[in-house]
Amino acid sequence: MKNKLILMKKYLFLLLTCCTLSFTSCKNDDDNTPPIDQLPEATQEGLGTFGCLINGQAFVETGTFFNTFYQQVGGEFFFGITAEFDDENPRAIAMGTNMKEIQEGDVLIFNIDEPGNAYSRVVYIPSEGNFQSAFSDGEQNTGTLTITKLDFENGIVSGTFKMNIIDPFTGEEVTITEGRFDTLFTQ
Repeated sequence: MKNKLILMKKYLFLLLTCCTLSFTSCKNDDDNTPPIDQLPEATQEGLGTFGCLINGQAFVETGTFFNTFYQQVGGEFFFGITAEFDDENPRAIAMGTNMKEIQEGDVLIFNIDEPGNAYSRVVYIPSEGNFQSAFSDGEQNTGTLTITKLDFENGIVSGTFKMNIIDPFTGEEVTITEGRFDTLFTQ
């Protein structure tokens, strides 16, 4: 009887060990989704999407603040798109043109926010609560914006972007890749 009890304890221990290993080795497929697969598709239908990889991590517009416009003011054209992320640092990305007309197929090089240029701005808000922006400058903070669709009849603008910027708080280079947006714009 004593031998049966010892054998049952060993069997129970082995069974519990196997179950524990089985449960702890199970992985949630969502946790292993590659960052690129977490981004919205690069569509051209005015779906209201915006996303990119920031240092390899997926950032997708959360609906907090998302605005796009392309307007003519005083005979000059201004384009702008801003997306904000909840509880992330950086908190927002903005891109646009200053007194520069855009067309479908344009590849715009980010430079200083001056007339005739395309520009980018990345906003950081660290835990201390103050904020600071990194602006494209054509030297350290560089990148491109490609307009893949510009449909005035339906108010659709789509594009891709990439940039390298310097974090204004840490001084480290931040790489933004695989950027894409597909949205409606106000005229």
